Amino acid sequence: MPNKLASIKDVRKSRKRTHSNLRVKTNLHSLQRSFLGLVREKKFDEAGVLAHKLQQALDKAAKIHVIHKNRAAKSISALQKAIPKTHI
Repeated sequence: MPNKLASIKDVRKSRKRTHSNLRVKTNLHSLQRSFLGLVREKKFDEAGVLAHKLQQALDKAAKIHVIHKNRAAKSISALQKAIPKTHI
């Protein structure tokens, strides 16, 4: 355990940020799994709606630096390729 007050505060901040980041990453993971399940079942209309929510979540996660912006862009590109253009 750190001795200085600033170090103790850093530990508190780190723990709080880790918890917050984990919540965001878990949400992203569950949205991606749901999306891929809908695509596998060929439910493209529902997948299109979920893709929009997932895209928003990815953009927000990149904005608050939970994930890298290029990873978000790569994931969004993969989403758009997974759904036929007639269902977007």
